[in-house]
Amino acid sequence: MSEALADEIEAINSIYGDNTLTPSSQDQDSSIFILTLPGETASLRLQFPQTYPDVPLTVLGTHSSGSAGKHGAAARDLALFRDAVSEVYEPGQVCLFDAIEKVQELLSAVKEGEGEDEVPASPASDDTPTLNTSTEPSAGDLGPAPPWVLSIPFIENKSTFVARYAPVTSPTQAATFLAHLLASDKRVRTATHNITAWRIRGPNGASFQDCDDDGETAAGGRLLHLMQLMDLWDAMVVVTRWYGGQKLGPRRFALINQTARDAFVRAGLVKEEVPAGGGKKKGGK
Repeated sequence: MSEALADEIEAINSIYGDNTLTPSSQDQDSSIFILTLPGETASLRLQFPQTYPDVPLTVLGTHSSGSAGKHGAAARDLALFRDAVSEVYEPGQVCLFDAIEKVQELLSAVKEGEGEDEVPASPASDDTPTLNTSTEPSAGDLGPAPPWVLSIPFIENKSTFVARYAPVTSPTQAATFLAHLLASDKRVRTATHNITAWRIRGPNGASFQDCDDDGETAAGGRLLHLMQLMDLWDAMVVVTRWYGGQKLGPRRFALINQTARDAFVRAGLVKEEVPAGGGKKKGGK
């Protein structure tokens, strides 16, 4: 197993939950894994060639999880996942995280078209959204999903970091985007930290900027400082951390900013090549 694949497996299970991606117990071939799509009853059989990610993974088919779903749902999920892999794969770059996120978008679009309501809406809140809110409205109350651009996952000592960038034009919109993310994505909502920063140019020369540590002391201010150094405006970023049980010390701040910068690069805000191969373990304490 390559280091890139080992890192990817660790990242996927950190973000989406243990046993999301596991070796197949029914196959002697160690290159075959079972992927359980988040929130879905269908599981998929994937094969990772020895030269992955220089060559793409192969989606072999569905895997029975022992639970019954709607008729045709497994075939639908299989077809959508194959489409997602074909769209996001680039030679030399791990693609599973991007493929899972893409298939979630495709599934949401399909279910919206079918009139399905997968997750019951939670009671609406009468409070105006703020950056740090204890009672989140349901995603349906907050309108369409924000146009997030995601970083690759960065992993160190079993902690996983993922950043999301979105363009924003007002503090209220920034707060609403964060509320939508927390209301619609359980794995983000239950992460250890969601560190946020945003900067907005208002009318008549006014400007607005703010940040939220979300329990990671001083991280929000450092994230905001990065945006100031990069001269980014009308932008917000959310860096999500899933703690892996080993303290990183001051190194965590560099990883938070590195992850945010990757999201800015992928959004086209920085003239810089996107690194191939995904986030690598750096070691450290």
